[in-house]
Amino acid sequence: MPQQKIKHLYLIPILSKSLDILELFESENKPLTLEAIYQRLQISKTSIYRILKTFVHRGYMAQSPDGAYRLVSRPRKMRFGFAGESAEMPFSEAVSNSLKTAAAASGVELIIRDNRYDAETALRNAKEFVTEGVDLVIEFQIEERISPLIAHTISRAGIPLIAVDIPHPSAVYFGVDNFQVGYEAGELLAQHALLYWKGKVDWILGLDVTEAGTFVQSRISGAFEGVRSLLPNIPQRAFVRLEGRGMRQTSAQVVADFLQHHGRDERVLIAAATDTSALGALQSTRKLGREKQVAIVGQDCIPEALEELRATKSPFIGSISHEAHTYGPRLIQLGVTLLRGNTVPPYNYVQHKLVTAGNVPDAGLSSH
Repeated sequence: MPQQKIKHLYLIPILSKSLDILELFESENKPLTLEAIYQRLQISKTSIYRILKTFVHRGYMAQSPDGAYRLVSRPRKMRFGFAGESAEMPFSEAVSNSLKTAAAASGVELIIRDNRYDAETALRNAKEFVTEGVDLVIEFQIEERISPLIAHTISRAGIPLIAVDIPHPSAVYFGVDNFQVGYEAGELLAQHALLYWKGKVDWILGLDVTEAGTFVQSRISGAFEGVRSLLPNIPQRAFVRLEGRGMRQTSAQVVADFLQHHGRDERVLIAAATDTSALGALQSTRKLGREKQVAIVGQDCIPEALEELRATKSPFIGSISHEAHTYGPRLIQLGVTLLRGNTVPPYNYVQHKLVTAGNVPDAGLSSH
């Protein structure tokens, strides 16, 4: 007699366990504790715990103060609006990608707009979010002058607002501690001067983003203080702010103008508000053949900056990673917490990390 062919069942074990738990709740029609579920189904307590927490997070269940779980009416999907700084800015795109992944994992619908590094576009996007009736807005735009109007537009509609990197009135702030990341960049520049130039420095340039406002400008203030902490005898006149706008070509031009008006033997430290700006400074430094007299530190650890740190004897000596990959999960968590009526801190700082040639990850590996 021929052997009967075995039929394969393409099942997902953890999904089957999740459905067993849902079916148990439906049949019992009352709150159940983790222990009660374990006694009835004999699924591992670790699996039960993680499944229950997922159900609570996604809105299928609620947990009472005594620890019992109960089924609740399934709410509609939360809809978050995210307006990114600019699709052409690598750090903004890294934040956007992190948010997309986190939203998908959390069951949040994410509507994305591009602010195009432009105030009027940012305001128009904010108005569109209001028209579309999103539950919460995550705003990432560069110009401080438009932030009160954007915040007013969103808050008047009763929509919670989270502001990324640039504070907005009445919004919850999420981003780096700008002064601190600047300070650490300044310390690195000073250490370079002590190690290679015997502490002799002629100029310290800060490539600023004036339109972003005082909060982001404190990156440069922090950098100057970081330099002073290790090189206290440098005169005040040696500290010069230049307007880089966080942009490559603008920064390249102002640095080129500065270097061309100063002697080739003068040593220059450059602290940039962004890596894009720092790469512009590097472009002019190389074009003018001033690599040995210049040291540059940026912010954000974008891929091109990491490639530069892997290069031999580059004037680009470091960048502060703002850990863009952490933005998405934390922003989604923060948004969900707000919508559930819970109190959150007004300022939520991300972790950051100093990256140099000594600790830059190998090409192809994540910077975190």
